[in-house]
This record gives sequence, structure tokens and C-alpha cells, in this order.
Amino acid sequence: MDRIRIALAQLNPVVGDIAGNADRVRETRAAAAKQDADLIVFTELFICGYPPEDLVLKPAFRAAIRAEVEALAEETSDGGPAMLVGAPWEDGGEVYNAVVLLDGGEISAIRYKNDLPNYDVFDEKRVFSAGPLPGPVNFRGVRIGVPICEDIWGEEVCECLVETGAEFLLVPNGSPYTSGKMDVRTNQAAARVTENGVPLAYVNQVGGQDELVFDGASFVLNKDCSLAAQLPAWQEALVMTEWVRDGDTWRCEPGDLSAIEEGDAANYAACVLGLRDYVNKNGFPGVVLGLSGGIDSAICAAMSVDALGPDRVHCVMLPYAYTSNESLSDAAECAEALGVRYDIVPIHKPVDGFNDSLAPLFDGMPAGTAEENLQSRARGTILMGVSNKFGSMLVTTGNKSEMSVGYATLYGDMNGGFNPIKDLYKTEVYALARWRNGNISGGSLGPEGIVIPENIITKAPTAELKPGQTDQDSLPPYDALDDILECLVEQEMPLDDIVSRGHDKKTVNDIQRLLYLAEYKRRQSPPGVKITQKNFGRDRRYPITNRFRENV
Repeated sequence: MDRIRIALAQLNPVVGDIAGNADRVRETRAAAAKQDADLIVFTELFICGYPPEDLVLKPAFRAAIRAEVEALAEETSDGGPAMLVGAPWEDGGEVYNAVVLLDGGEISAIRYKNDLPNYDVFDEKRVFSAGPLPGPVNFRGVRIGVPICEDIWGEEVCECLVETGAEFLLVPNGSPYTSGKMDVRTNQAAARVTENGVPLAYVNQVGGQDELVFDGASFVLNKDCSLAAQLPAWQEALVMTEWVRDGDTWRCEPGDLSAIEEGDAANYAACVLGLRDYVNKNGFPGVVLGLSGGIDSAICAAMSVDALGPDRVHCVMLPYAYTSNESLSDAAECAEALGVRYDIVPIHKPVDGFNDSLAPLFDGMPAGTAEENLQSRARGTILMGVSNKFGSMLVTTGNKSEMSVGYATLYGDMNGGFNPIKDLYKTEVYALARWRNGNISGGSLGPEGIVIPENIITKAPTAELKPGQTDQDSLPPYDALDDILECLVEQEMPLDDIVSRGHDKKTVNDIQRLLYLAEYKRRQSPPGVKITQKNFGRDRRYPITNRFRENV
């Protein structure tokens, strides 16, 4: 065989929906057959969705997967395209992260992932056994190497495949998005191509799965590292690639090269896709959120509309004695720009009721944080009531800066089911708000133009829990705070080095103390989209009970 048509299936599976994912395989195979595909490559663990986590430990789960794969194998007896499908596979009492070649009515080859990632968000060694160093699969006389995701992040697996005869590499992936990840992936793939002198196709999953978002952006590199095909990010795609034998090696013919978003555009798209899939895959009819007139709730409202459309977004303003007319007008203007349902539910009666009930216990004590937080908790309770009554999921709107230092109220503004900006620092929230006012992502269901009023972006941020309050009464300016937090959280930088960046010693010590103290709050916070190298949740795992403090 001197020419092969290989379809790259960049799809959005649902974790645990084994039958549904198998049906997606069938639909994709039918579509690829119409384009005369010889082989279709699906992404890592496609049949069960990635990452399946401890579902893999359930015997019934593994049995259902095997039954579907065997049924799919039988269906290839029709002479149509063969398929490389990812699935957990049990063999000899061990469970492997596998890719299965289905061709000619049977399972013609199985290969196991050798290099199991066990860092950052990955803990595959918890549920899988490492497979042996693999050799290529024989597909109709062509020897194809099939390293699985992490297998190409080191030299050994690809080197073994090529040394044992692989003529090119097809790589199924479940590689989640973080800011700047595309360049890292491309560099790793290019390194393997350069070392081994063979082309490589990188096929990545797309879609949201709890905190993780997969951006797709699959691509093909020829042996000279030239880009032969680039699939789009943030959307499903089935792309046909033409591979031609060129002497002793293979070449992928040039195909479409989609532009890949970077920076603010990519981060915004990740937040929107993560929220959309969390809501849709979990069966919520829509979302509700408190619209305060501040920047965080405004951008969450915009993301919700872009993800779901205005008809599925319900915004509620919950004013109290300290809510300014400016906030009321800003919130109303934002809701009108987005085209959402907007209601005003004053909270004077519940807050006064709480205060009256607690008055005997608080007698003789000055008012303070406890009374302020009752306002936030009244709002959280009302919003959860709306969520319960109408079935819509409550969107949580706190940013990473606030979550880092505990500037958030348990059972108040931390209430909700999912937070699209949980992993965005406050300065990044401002940047994305300005980006969204001038741009709109592909696939967005929201309106073009300015959707976040300029006054929301330019005014001083405030929780409005007491007269004249601003965030900077309790926190350093956000540009300084976010730099300190990024040094502490993402980089684990020693305090001396943080101070050397121009920060005040006391401020750095205070922020470190707040970061540790707020751990118990973060453990009770909803999940949210992962954007940075180290999010709170799957990445950064610190003990709640912790007396370690570094001093400077």
C-alpha cells in the first residue's frame, strides 16, 4: 500500500456514556466511509471518555466497554474503514490504557500505554498498569506506531516503535488545555519527529470534563517538522488526511491549516466550553447567577450567554442597604446588553431577620464581618432557592485572587455548581472583559459588541457589604496581589525571591498566611475551569491543617 486515507476524529466524548460514545464511533465511521477513509483515529480512551478516574476500577464498567468494542469490531467486517479506538482494557488481571485496532471484523491489534502520567492533574498509575514498550501495529501491510499521549513526552517509546519498524506515528491524546499548552505540545511532537525521522499525527480530544477542558487543535507534522494539517481548537472536527509513500518514508499531503487562538482569546474560549459542557453533560436546563454590577458576575454572565444562549441564562440582582445606584444601573445595562432574563430581589427582609434572630447572641458586641457575611449568605440562599425551583444550575462567580486569600463567603457567594472563572486572577478577569467587548469566539451564542459596560470595568471593585467599602481596603492592589499569588501558587517561589520583585515584606508574609488559612474554604468550593499551570483542586493539593510558614 503506497497511499492511505486517514481520518482524524477530534470529538467530544462523555465520560461514562459508553453506549453513546460507541454510537459516535459508528456515526463517525459512516461519515468517514463516505470520504473513502481507510483508517480512522479516535482519541485516548474515547469509548469511556477521558479521564474516567476510578470508574476504571469497576468490573461492570470494564465489561461494558469490552462488549461495545467487540461489537464495533464485528461491524468492520463490511469492508469499510478500520478504526483505532481508545479504551481501558483488562488483560491477565491488569487494566491498561489501551488503543485497539478494529479491522476486518475483528480486534486485529491492541497496544498499551507505557508512560503513565502521575503529576499535576494526572494520576493514571492509580487505575492503570503500565504496558510494555510497544511495537507497531500492522495495518494492511503498513507498520504504524501508536504511542498514546504521554508516550511521546519522552524519547523511549517512540524510539522503540521506530526501531521495530514503525513507518509513521498516530498519537491518540487526552491532553487538557492550559494557557500556552499548544506550543508545548507542538514542541514535544517536533522533538519526536526530529529524533526518529518519521511523520506524526497528533489527535486530541475536545470538550469539557469537570475542571478539565480539552481544546482539540489536533495536527500533523511531516518528517521535516512542516505542518501538514492543523485542526481547529474548541470544536469537533473530522478531517481526512492523505498519506503517500515517498521512497522509504511517508508524507502527509498538505491540508487545511486552521488558525489557533492564543492568550485571552484561548482562555475565554476555554471558560465558555468548560461551562457549556458542564451544564449540558449534566443535564441542567440553564443557569442562574447573581448579577451584582461588578466585573466578576458580569463576565460570568457573558460567558454563560456565549455558552448557552440568552434564553438559558437568568440573572438576579439582590440589593441591600449598601448597594449603590451605580451598581443597580450597571447590572441592568449588562443584562440588557446580553438579552437575558433579569430580576431584582431585595434582601432587606431576610438579612434583617437574620440579624434579629442573632441579636440576643450578639448583644453588646460591635457589628463586623459576621453581619457583613449575612448579606452574602442571604444572597446565596435566595439564589439556591431559584436554582432548586427552576432546575437551573447556580453559577459561582469568584475569581482566583479572591479564592487564594479567602476573600469569599462560605455558603454565600461561594454557593453554586460550577465556576467558569475559578482559575482566573482578577487582572485576567479584567483582561478577558476587555477582550470580550471587542471580540466574539467562534460558536458563541451571545451577541456581538460591548456586553460588559465600561463603568463596570473602570470603577473600583467592591463587595458592597458596608458603606464606602472597596476591595483594596482589605487587599493590596490587584496587580501586586496577583503577581505575589502567581509566585506562591504557580511557581512555589521562595518569599525572598518574591520580595526581590519589588514587593513589601509584610505584604508578602500576609498574603502567604491568607493563602494557607483559606485552604479550608477552597476545599468546599465548586469545581471550575482549569486555565493556569496549577489550579486549586486537581493540581494544588495542600493540607488544610498546616502550621508551616516560610518567613522573610
